[in-house]
Amino acid sequence: MADIKIDGKLFQERINHFVNAWKADKRAGDAVFGGASSIVINMGKVEESPEFQKNNAMHFWLLGYEFPTTLIVITTDTLYVVTTAKKAKHLEQLKGGRFPIEVLVRGKDAAANEKHFIKIAETINSAGKKVGVLPKDRTSGPFIDEWKKIYADKCKDTEEVDISAALSTSAFSVKDETELRAMRAASKACVALMTPFFLDQMSDVLDQEKKVKHSALANKVDSKLDDEKWWKAVELPNKQRLPSDFDPTSLDWYMGPAVQSGGKYDLKFQSDSTGDNLHPGVIIAGMGLRYKSYCSSIARTYLVDPNKTQESTYKLLYAVHNLVLKEIKDGVVAKDVYSRALGFIKSKRPELEKHFLKNVGAGIGIESKDPTLILNGKNTRTLKDGMTLCVTTGFTDIENPSPKDKLSKTYSLVLTDTIRVTNSDPVVFTGDAPTDLDATSFFFKDDEEMQPTPKKEKKDSRVGAVATKNITSTRLRSERSTQVDEDQEKRRRDHQKELALKKQKEGMARFAESTSGQDGAEVKKFKKFESYKRDNQMPLKVKNLEILVDQKNHTIVLPVMGRPVPFHIHTIKNASKNDEGEWSYLRINFLSPGQGVGRKDDQPFEDASAQFVRSLTFRSRDGDRYEEIAAQISSMKKEATKKEQEKKDMEDVVEQEKLVEIRNRRPPVMDNVFIRPAMEGKRVPGKVEIHQNGIRYQSPLNTQQRVDVLFSNIRHLFFQPCAHELIVIIHLHLKDPIIIGNKKKTKDVQFYREATDIQFDETGNRKRKYRHGDEDEFEQEQEDRRHRAELDRQFKNFADKIADAGKNEGVEVDMPLRELGFNGVPFRSNVTIQPTTDCLIQITEPPFFVVTLDDIEIAHLERVQFGLKNFDLVFVFKDFARPPAHVNTIPVESLEDVKEWLDSSDIAFTEGPLNLNWPTIMKTVTADTHQFFVDGGWSFLQNESDDEGEEEEEQESNFEIDESELEEASESSEDDSEFDSNASEEASEEGSDDDDEGEDWDELETKAKRKDRESGHEEEDRSRNKKRRH
Repeated sequence: MADIKIDGKLFQERINHFVNAWKADKRAGDAVFGGASSIVINMGKVEESPEFQKNNAMHFWLLGYEFPTTLIVITTDTLYVVTTAKKAKHLEQLKGGRFPIEVLVRGKDAAANEKHFIKIAETINSAGKKVGVLPKDRTSGPFIDEWKKIYADKCKDTEEVDISAALSTSAFSVKDETELRAMRAASKACVALMTPFFLDQMSDVLDQEKKVKHSALANKVDSKLDDEKWWKAVELPNKQRLPSDFDPTSLDWYMGPAVQSGGKYDLKFQSDSTGDNLHPGVIIAGMGLRYKSYCSSIARTYLVDPNKTQESTYKLLYAVHNLVLKEIKDGVVAKDVYSRALGFIKSKRPELEKHFLKNVGAGIGIESKDPTLILNGKNTRTLKDGMTLCVTTGFTDIENPSPKDKLSKTYSLVLTDTIRVTNSDPVVFTGDAPTDLDATSFFFKDDEEMQPTPKKEKKDSRVGAVATKNITSTRLRSERSTQVDEDQEKRRRDHQKELALKKQKEGMARFAESTSGQDGAEVKKFKKFESYKRDNQMPLKVKNLEILVDQKNHTIVLPVMGRPVPFHIHTIKNASKNDEGEWSYLRINFLSPGQGVGRKDDQPFEDASAQFVRSLTFRSRDGDRYEEIAAQISSMKKEATKKEQEKKDMEDVVEQEKLVEIRNRRPPVMDNVFIRPAMEGKRVPGKVEIHQNGIRYQSPLNTQQRVDVLFSNIRHLFFQPCAHELIVIIHLHLKDPIIIGNKKKTKDVQFYREATDIQFDETGNRKRKYRHGDEDEFEQEQEDRRHRAELDRQFKNFADKIADAGKNEGVEVDMPLRELGFNGVPFRSNVTIQPTTDCLIQITEPPFFVVTLDDIEIAHLERVQFGLKNFDLVFVFKDFARPPAHVNTIPVESLEDVKEWLDSSDIAFTEGPLNLNWPTIMKTVTADTHQFFVDGGWSFLQNESDDEGEEEEEQESNFEIDESELEEASESSEDDSEFDSNASEEASEEGSDDDDEGEDWDELETKAKRKDRESGHEEEDRSRNKKRRH
């Protein structure tokens, strides 16, 4: 008892709070305290296995310690204590406070001791006829017997009132900050022992299929209580550690630890862990800790290879548990919480109602279970902000419809958390230990074993390894019809007019008001640069009034009019050094309005009408120093520009949340895959893992070389099979860029494997000696087909797993439609570009090209005119600040297919004969987007297309002739036969040195025009056109 220090201030606060609540209840009608005028709290001798009841809880709450063989009597104006001399010394310090305390010291004189009890009895009689007692508390000893004898004799006329509920309401249930701090610490200790320690121990036993008893596992958890080094080093599931002031010596068990499995479950955790071996089925672990007299408990259920019924039941329990937590808040009646939980179970699974626990928790604090604050269907107590509860939801003895063995016929499920009641959602102190199904389920059977073998589809005998969907009626492009269906063209034009009108309306709605300088292009802002905040931050050498380059602060200090003047590097344009005779001149040019015309110099100024210094010139005979200064300024300017550009490039990079790893089971993994963009170092294949909220690529070279991509950051997930390609691909297109390796910013992450990695010998092997045909080549081709099909299956299954894990974030697998693909040049090389359901992509070789269809405002086809073999495709995005995307050099044979795809995707498109200057167009659009749409929006592109079409129609009409003209032409052709033969001879002589092939259509068209000019036909045609236009 020598180390006991009672907090006198805290004692006065609590006893005054308690007595004030008592007095308030008397004024309100004695609803809580039952009209008691005095309260008796007696403590006998210490039991071997002490239980926390209301009497010793009151000792801890008021004094911080338990005082055996002590009688406490409280009235509304004084607290009386009868105890031994040693204990009385510690109580003396409480005297002299706001609430008076009187200590009566017992000794060896029996008569004196009796007088103390008589005085207490007289005090009870004088206070009133009703005395508050704790009838359910069990305490014994000679001290208690002596008091009961005198109390029975002197207090015959008093009426005893049970004040258990009053103590709970006015003292124990609502916690102050000191109590809450102790409960939070106890809860974190529970979480640490449950997750990661017990979870790791249990996982190790299950993974290695060891035979370990429940009691042995419980003892391992128990032994950690005294391991101070472990408490300092342990890491909680949220990656945090215990508080620095956490004292492991203040921890003690009040329940468990208990481990249960194999069909024998006690959800009250009143019995010790059995000697049975841990059974890989439903495993329940529960424990309760006391930290500085305050309790916290936790219980979790772990499912090992559960069947669908068990998973469904656990999901229901998880939903009920969260419903109970959601219902608990200030002002709610305890019985209503239980009724809502029971009603939810009746609505979902009424057959489980009989298995549900009779209550969903109770109050917790100094007492491990407050019997007056049980959350059952009868308790009418109202929950208040600051209360702490132990919430327990569970099902007992459920029959397993498909048991694995004898021990799996019945099972129970339970979840326990310690929480604090608030005005809104409760604070779950033990919430760091996860309870969702993914975190509490273990799967030790192989996925391949659990999945049934798929039945092989019957194949057509005519079809070999080629997929049936790839067989078309026409195999070659030359066999396809090049005639444009007029009905289809008319339908497409009408649809495009509707889309153009829709785009115009949307643009007017989006930019209903003037957006000059606000939308589209980023408005440049004046940037202020500060070299020094105070004079004393300037270098000491400035006193010498010489030119000083301060690399640390990116500043040049120049002597001006006898004063050192600092200039930030961003205010300087350049510096140059010239020599004239014996003098050297250093010229420093500053940025000022109207000085430059380039984009780099196009920067705003705070006041463009102010006076600006354009340059400063210094001269000196020390030319070498000026040369050095000019070089330093130039290098500093380059460095500042480089940093500014890097900062600008990294602006859109968003720091992802941390990846939540799956620790309780093996995550889905795909090995031997490469990543693009490539990691630093040697190119070696790594593995891709699917975790709770994202995927991780891990390099085998270094554990730090890894790439984490969260599901919330995935915009598109593509799977591209290896048909017609050398690699099979899973491609992730991200919403926000991430950094890979050494500052590689990317919005595309790709995992691939080469499909042609089978090595074989073509020069001759043992098989070729005995085979004289192509049998080995046929076998190799079949093996290659099987290998590619297996690769496609593996990657498709893994892509589906990624989509399934990220379904809450809307992740879906998309595949390119190769039959709709076309060749083009999006960057530098000619590649195959393929549409998907939502995108237009090229992911076979970097740089990758991914355009989301929803982002496209309009598409424009350039260089569409007769005689050209290629055309270009430009995508303008809804975000006008984003540069348009170009796909150049598309073969003209793909023109109709591209138009049809754009039209079927509801993308408005136009076409024109020339390449347009898109930077200038977008600058006009973003300058005032509202005015742009008022003036017609994108109709200027359509008008250009219509004008071109009219000119083509007019030119075609010049060649329309009737039958009489046709007969005259045939007669004149006979007269001109001599000219034609001579011409053919001359042509044959001129082309004798060239190839023997005939002239192409372009050359023939050129010669026909030349003949028209010679005969005067072209002038007549032009005159006709002019007359028609006028």
